[in-house]
This record gives sequence, structure tokens and C-alpha cells, in this order.
Amino acid sequence: MDIILVVNLLLLALLIVLTAFFVGSEFAVVKVRMSRIDQLIAEGNKTAVVAKKLIDDLDYYLSACQLGITVTALGLGWLGKPTVERILYPVFDNFGVPASVSAVISFVVAFSIVTFLHVVVGELAPKTLAIQYAERMTLILARPLYWFGKLMAPLIWTLNGSARLLLRAFGVQPAGHEQAHSEEELKIIMTQSFQSGEINQTELDYMENIFAFDERVVKDIMVPRTQMVTLEQTLTRKEIIETVHEHQYTRYPVMEAGDKDHIIGFVNAKEMLTNYAAGRDTALVDCVHELPMIHEVSPIQDVLRKMQKERVHIALVIDEYGGTAGLITMEDILEEIVGEIRDEFDTDEVADIQKISENTYHINGRVLLSDIEKEFGITFNDSDDVDTIGGWFYVQNTDAVMNDFIQEGEHQWTVLEMENHQILQIELQLNIVPKEEAEEEK
Repeated sequence: MDIILVVNLLLLALLIVLTAFFVGSEFAVVKVRMSRIDQLIAEGNKTAVVAKKLIDDLDYYLSACQLGITVTALGLGWLGKPTVERILYPVFDNFGVPASVSAVISFVVAFSIVTFLHVVVGELAPKTLAIQYAERMTLILARPLYWFGKLMAPLIWTLNGSARLLLRAFGVQPAGHEQAHSEEELKIIMTQSFQSGEINQTELDYMENIFAFDERVVKDIMVPRTQMVTLEQTLTRKEIIETVHEHQYTRYPVMEAGDKDHIIGFVNAKEMLTNYAAGRDTALVDCVHELPMIHEVSPIQDVLRKMQKERVHIALVIDEYGGTAGLITMEDILEEIVGEIRDEFDTDEVADIQKISENTYHINGRVLLSDIEKEFGITFNDSDDVDTIGGWFYVQNTDAVMNDFIQEGEHQWTVLEMENHQILQIELQLNIVPKEEAEEEK
């Protein structure tokens, strides 16, 4: 076989391999997850360090890939026709095919073969591999691409600079490749990870709660003033023990003169009962600790930081007039992330949303409208100035009493429990047939 023909065939094979290398590199570095590369670096993978350099300067190395693809494509076109002609001419001569005809046939055959090899072997196959195995392909191809970029630096910078000048001539400013994801994008990614089995339902719920965490304010989760359990500073030891035994909380606000607007601090029941058990004659006021005060519209993430800094587990919530609006504890805040926290004393505590039957639910009046919308897909009207389902019911019916109900579309809301004009429990019945339709069916 002609030595030149052998060299040309080897060069064609090399150019196709190089095309596959540059195409695979291009798709792999774009597809690979930066978080995964950072994880590999933390585990001591040295190749991942090189991969990170490629991703950090993505525009430059994509240009390197494009340069490589273009050069190899030109090389295939340049070598393809003469190589095929050297193979086919002896065949045409044996059959007496005229030179003009053989030239045309050689061109068509050469174009078809080179195009097929270039597209299938050089482009489509490595692209598919890079998309399916982005991490593995990136680690395999990172080092050779990195050194190719270094060797071709003057040419790449020249080409990139020319492209930027051309864009500026048309008033377009080149933008960088953004690696950060928005909150909505992260939610989509987490949902997809859950659907593919990468994370479980509990992990998905935690992440969703964290995103909702910074949107909540204190009044959304506080214990309202009417439900606060307090101690009067003049209570006797027996009365204190009875109160602690009845409610079994760890910390109690202490009020002055029976007025919840005059809270002087809080006591730790364990500390106080320990003193009693040790026989110490300690007055209630001697066990009072300073109680931090926060505003009812403070973001709960700020409150969490403040409580961590001051090393307290309870804080007094005040309203815009300086009066007591309620109480918030560390447990209330943590429950926004991990869900309900129940201990051995919470045996009589029920979930805020209880399923009674297929279409019937009992809902705590303090449950947020946003939580109900998420749970049932219900949209509330006239809800701009209220946060809870109890507040929303009062907006719809300012004279609400026990057993009053509101029918909104296919859903019916009924007051089950009230205390001091506060709605404590509401029943939701889904898919109720409106009265007009029921009468028409009759």
C-alpha cells in the first residue's frame, strides 16, 4: 500500500479522534455540576482541581474547544478527497471509468464518508457520552484540555478579543457564565432529585421549609397573648407547683400585678423545682431571668440569631404599641424547619391539620393561609391583611360564632371552637356541592 495513503488514513483517524475529544470536552465541562467538583476537591481528587480551573474560566476553554473542532473539521475536509481518490482511482482504472467521472464520484464518496465519520464518531457519540457521564468525562479530559488551552493561549485570546470587538460594534456586551441558581431553580432541582430517588421526602420537606423560613415573621408562629401561660410574682410555692404540674412547660413568663403587659422576666421550672427539692427557701422573684423582647413583625431568622447570641430559649413578643402580643420559643422556630417537635409531655397535643375523613379536616385557627394553600391548593380571597385561617374567617364574617360556616366554591369552612372571640379550630369540608346545584339536581 502507498505510504502516503497510509499516512493520510492515520491522519484522518487522528483528526476524528481529536474532534471527538474537543466535542466531548465542550459538553462535559458545561454539563458537569460545580457542587460535585467541589466535593471531589474536598476529598483530595487532584484532577478535580484542574476541572475546576476549566469551569471557573469556562468562556476561555469553550473557545479552546471551538478552535480545536474547527481546525480538525478543516483538516478532515482537506485530507478527505485526496485520500479517497488514492483508494478509488485504481478501481476506476480497472473498469475504464473516465477521469472526469471518477473525479466526481470520488468527491461524492469522500464527502459522504468523511461527513458520516465526522458527525457520528466525532460529534454525536462523544456528545452523548459527555451528557450521560459528565463527571467521568470531565475528569478524563480535563488535563489535556487544560494544556491545550495553555499552548494555544495567544491564538485563543486573539480570537476571543476579536469576537468581543465585533459584539461591541453591534452594541452587545459579552456576559459571563452564571453558575448560581435562583431559589425557584433550586426548588425545581430538589423536586427532580426527590423524583429520581436521590433524596427522600423528609429531606425535601426540610429544604422547602428552609426556603420558606426567611419569609416568616414572628407573629406567624408566636403563641398569642390569650394563650400565654404566665406566673404571677406573688404566687405561693404550692400554686407555682400546681401550675407547673398542669402545663408542664420548662419556662414561664412572670407578670406583675396580674397584667400581661408588665412581664418582668421568666423562670426556669427545672431550676425553681430543684431549689424547692433541695429545701432552699427561694422566692419566685429570686429565680426570674431577663426576658428578651422582640417585635411581632421581626423576621424569625433574625430572632433565631438573637436567641442564639443571647443563649435564651424564650422571648417576649411586643406589638407596635409596646404591649405584649405573645410569646415565642426556640422550639417554635425550629419547628418551622423540622416540623412538629413533641416530647413526653405532648401526649395530648394534636396536629395543626388533622384528617378526619376523606374530605374533612380539622384545622387550628393559627395555621397560615400559605400552608393551607400549599396543602390543599386553595386560593383565598380578601387575604392581603390577614395571615391565619382564623383571621381570614373573621374577615369574611365579623360576627362569627360557634358553628357558623362559609361556603367558598366547593369548600365549606365551619367554626368548631372559639375562646374570647378567637377562633381556635375550624373544620374544612372539601368538594361540597353548592346549595344551588343540589337544589337543581332535586
